[in-house]
Amino acid sequence: MLRILGKASSINVRKVLWTCAELGLPFELEEWGAGFKPTNTPEFLALNPNAMVPVIQDGDFTLWESNTIIRYLVSRYGDGTLYPTDARERAIVDQWIDWQASDLNSAWRYPFMSLVRHSPLHQDSAALKAGCADWTRYMQLLDRHLQSTGAYVVGSHFSLADIPIGLSVNRWQETPLDRPLLPAVEAYYRRLGTRPGFQLYGCNGIP
Repeated sequence: MLRILGKASSINVRKVLWTCAELGLPFELEEWGAGFKPTNTPEFLALNPNAMVPVIQDGDFTLWESNTIIRYLVSRYGDGTLYPTDARERAIVDQWIDWQASDLNSAWRYPFMSLVRHSPLHQDSAALKAGCADWTRYMQLLDRHLQSTGAYVVGSHFSLADIPIGLSVNRWQETPLDRPLLPAVEAYYRRLGTRPGFQLYGCNGIP
């Protein structure tokens, strides 16, 4: 059985858990990270030298980096529905997954640390204002894109890209900041909320 090392409150671990739910893939979750087993031990560092969750073990195969893990899982256990086999269709899915990991993640990091985690290192008002403006700009970009697709990130059907982006939308919705009206994002979020995988792992807390 697939072994997942991490904690269910982690946004990156939730990507993996939600992907398993979409695939109907059984797993065992072993809780590591803050509040659980420490990741700076030799045992964990032998699996991931970055001391970060999640890590998976699929038989004798070990893998880290959440977006790489979810791509692996759908490539090995999926039927091509979540992650197309056509090179161009797959590239579009990858484009949005990578956008979430780079541009969107970078935009929400400072506001999240300031407003949710209350980090003393993230309380500069000018930096917070700039971070909120940057985050809003990317969410407005997503809103315009969802207006054009009319449903999900890559079109009318749910794909792997909707898992990391859907979790980022959850973070946007739950962070206490002034948010502009984004009707396509709101409709998208409601649409995701009908999926059993999202109900289990997509909206289960901020941390």
